[in-house]
Amino acid sequence: MDTSFPKIISVDDHTVEPPGVWQDRLPKKYLDTGPRIVRAPLKEMTFLGGRFKPVMGQPGDDGPIGDWWVYEDLHRPLTRLDTAVGYDRDEIKLEIITYEQMRQGSYDVPARLADMDVNHVQSALCFPTFPRFCGQTFTEAADHELGLLCIRAYNDWMVEEWCGSEAQGRLIPLTLIPLWDAGLAAAEVRRNAARGVRAVAFSEIPPHLGLPSVHTDDWDPFLAACDETGTVIAMHIGSSSRMPSTSADAPPAVGSTITFANCCFSMVDWLMSGKFERFPNLRIMYAEGQIGWIPYILERADVVWEENRAWGGVADKVHRPPSELFAEHVYGCFFDDAFGLRNLDSIGVGNVLYETDYPHSDSTWPKSREVGEAQMGHLDAGTVERIVRRNAIELLGLTDDGLWGGP
Repeated sequence: MDTSFPKIISVDDHTVEPPGVWQDRLPKKYLDTGPRIVRAPLKEMTFLGGRFKPVMGQPGDDGPIGDWWVYEDLHRPLTRLDTAVGYDRDEIKLEIITYEQMRQGSYDVPARLADMDVNHVQSALCFPTFPRFCGQTFTEAADHELGLLCIRAYNDWMVEEWCGSEAQGRLIPLTLIPLWDAGLAAAEVRRNAARGVRAVAFSEIPPHLGLPSVHTDDWDPFLAACDETGTVIAMHIGSSSRMPSTSADAPPAVGSTITFANCCFSMVDWLMSGKFERFPNLRIMYAEGQIGWIPYILERADVVWEENRAWGGVADKVHRPPSELFAEHVYGCFFDDAFGLRNLDSIGVGNVLYETDYPHSDSTWPKSREVGEAQMGHLDAGTVERIVRRNAIELLGLTDDGLWGGP
């Protein structure tokens, strides 16, 4: 393969929020209940059946010391899984850590850019950590007035600091919405679109969060705002707060193998919802879902639509084959999927985006280029360029050079 592998635009990386994101922005009356960092011991922590359950100890208790986000009654520790790059795979365990024990690029812009340089990455779209992948932390909180302030504070930090001038256009903003109110969500989409944001995080399966499904009209104000502003709906695996698993005692390896399942279920929801015909400019993407599963789901969805739509409840709202809707509205994202790349013709070259998942345990950092070269060696240079860069540039409204242009 040509050694000039394109500079990568990663559509799925992550930021670990610095301690001051909310303390620097919330009104004074909320500083004691809003998100803040507390250093405390760990009493207990499990991750079974797709459920993460940490218990914070009290000062003086035995147990490893780490940094915890404390917000209302929530105690959420920083863990090695949040920022695993730079560690040998066998050293990556479910353990609590402090900021000093994580790679600085997880939360610091100059250090992040340096790590991107090492990994042949030009630009990156970053999902949150403490708010979780679509901001459901604030939806689950008791005080939604505070929750809305927290979402706006996060978005301000994302746009003005994380993706600010220091980032040189190389960090691409991804904002959050108040999931509990579609009208407020629409307003937040428009507020951020006015300053150049073209991506918003959403849940792949909202009913798992106690929210309406995409089959209802409840989300229409939010979807209309995305349609009108060209804002992409970005859904990360686990953004429903429920990773796929098989039993309460299944080890994490089971869920890690089938993480794509949430994306699979979600995509069928969207394809059968009628939303793409009602909102023709709508675009959705599935971060970290990989792509190898997509061809069969499209084949099956087309068969069901063709043969069963009369009794299947979609004849009056889905008027075209789901595979056609997919081609115009849906993007799959991958970082390590040789099988999917061998079946690219059945997915669509224009519907695939590349990612590195920095700084998580699955990340291909610092060898994302090498992985890409090995898995895309059978593809022509133009196809590689589209997957690694061009599709993301067009979808996210980046400059021709692959940078975020700001407001």
